[in-house]
Amino acid sequence: MAYQAIRGTRDILPGEVQEWQFVEDMFRDVCRRYCYAEIRTPVFEQTELFVRSVGEESDIVRKEMYTFEDRGGRSLTLRAEGTAPVVRAYIQHNLQGQAGRLVKLYYIVPIYRYDRPQKGRLREHHQVGIEAIGSSDPAVDAEIIDLALTFWRDIGIPDCRVMLNSVGCPECWPTYRERLHTFLADKIGETCADCQRRYETNIRRILDCKNEKCRQLTENAPKQVEYLCAECREHFDEVQSALKAMDIAYELDPRIVRGLDYYTKTAFEIVHSALGAQDSIGGGGRYDGLVADCGGKPTPGVGAGLGMERALLVREALGVTAQRDEARACFIASIGDEARQRAVGLTADLRRAGLPVDMARDGKSLRSQLREADTRGFRYSAILGEDELARGVVALRCMNTGEQREVAMDALARELMAGQGSDQ
Repeated sequence: MAYQAIRGTRDILPGEVQEWQFVEDMFRDVCRRYCYAEIRTPVFEQTELFVRSVGEESDIVRKEMYTFEDRGGRSLTLRAEGTAPVVRAYIQHNLQGQAGRLVKLYYIVPIYRYDRPQKGRLREHHQVGIEAIGSSDPAVDAEIIDLALTFWRDIGIPDCRVMLNSVGCPECWPTYRERLHTFLADKIGETCADCQRRYETNIRRILDCKNEKCRQLTENAPKQVEYLCAECREHFDEVQSALKAMDIAYELDPRIVRGLDYYTKTAFEIVHSALGAQDSIGGGGRYDGLVADCGGKPTPGVGAGLGMERALLVREALGVTAQRDEARACFIASIGDEARQRAVGLTADLRRAGLPVDMARDGKSLRSQLREADTRGFRYSAILGEDELARGVVALRCMNTGEQREVAMDALARELMAGQGSDQ
């Protein structure tokens, strides 16, 4: 039987993984600058955590979770989104410490959702995320957006657009729900089956439907921002003021309601035109009730999730690739048994000095060894034969130009570390 990766998953192969490592490293660096600390949570959680936090009527819970029963009879679910596990860990380990402390966390994780595989969103996809728990300050909402935009710019993706909305709070919702319910009463029969169900269970989600007919029917629907309570209105105004102070452009979009029930007040998406219709590359918002819903003390929070696959697709569309750090990479080619034995030690010495180094195997001819070095993308080859061994030197060849010069064996590490990599 020929085994293959399960539909909706993929292998990330050598040659591809460098792009992933670059994006992950850049994300960690940006989070360090913003003083966020990394957290790692298990790949599966109690099913109830996601049902309670995301919402029993959400598409994630109803259709998309990978849920199974373990041998102890417990219902467990693979990580369906990133925020709920972080909030669970925040509560379980008392990360808040003293009252009023803002805890800033980030993560890089796989997410599992059973859905039709699509461009940039597989059943196993990957997400980088940030969470700031413990402050209701609107400036923290703006900081989350600023961090996301900084990350995109740093990985070579400028010109992202911020789509902003406020989804209010439990105090705002009843009035708005009534207005929306009335507006849709004579239209709901024309909407898709999902929206007809949402009309009774989670009416705001109708605004987020991607069905073109449903979008036309809700074109003139009442907007949540028109029914915000005084507290939510003030918060939303201050978020916009903070974004302006940061010189961050944004567009108000009443359709941004997000797909998870825990969002309150600020909701946003970040989009980029390079992906066409599927233009969302990340999003998030405030979740002031989530910690309490998960069993903790009432604690405000705000966060964002950014799609790794989407980031890589945009980089590819823009022709941006990670620069291969091969300037100091060296391949050791040897001729004869004695030279080969010395090459083993030299390879180990260079690696311990922090250099990317490999050597030929299986007694190949010198021509075959140099061909391997070229095929594998090494900038240099250090050739070691009987003559070089006797004089304590290597013949250092630049693979780009074919030019060659002698370098003392005990100076080779210094030469490579100094970046003698101008193709000389």
